[in-house]
Amino acid sequence: MRKLVLVALLLMGITAMAQEKNRKEGRRQMGDFTPEQMATLQTKRMTLALDLTADQQSKLQEMFTKNAAERKAKMEAHKARRESWESLSDDEKFALQNERLDNQIAHKKEMKAILDDTQYAKWEKMRAKRGKNAKGKERQHRAQKK
Repeated sequence: MRKLVLVALLLMGITAMAQEKNRKEGRRQMGDFTPEQMATLQTKRMTLALDLTADQQSKLQEMFTKNAAERKAKMEAHKARRESWESLSDDEKFALQNERLDNQIAHKKEMKAILDDTQYAKWEKMRAKRGKNAKGKERQHRAQKK
């Protein structure tokens, strides 16, 4: 009986590890896309969720392409800094966080200009839901590190 329980626990552990690997691979594959491809996918997801017009789609496509290119460049800079073991000073950290928040404010204004009121309300609701999920996953990730 003990051996049976031990084998069952071992199989459950192996299954859980295999599933975690697949989730991480999916995220890595998104990094391989070009900014245009990422923007196209993002625009199509928004179109499905918010029933966008063709004009709204083209405006969002431009905005997402620009944002994806900037994000990709920042990721490369971050990766280079991380590989060189260079850490940021407090002033640099403040500047990066300030820039990130400014970008979020600008993004929100652009979205408000492109979407109508009902679409914008739905988009806000989607953002809030996604933010809650991200915070939960972050806590989970921190707990696993300890």
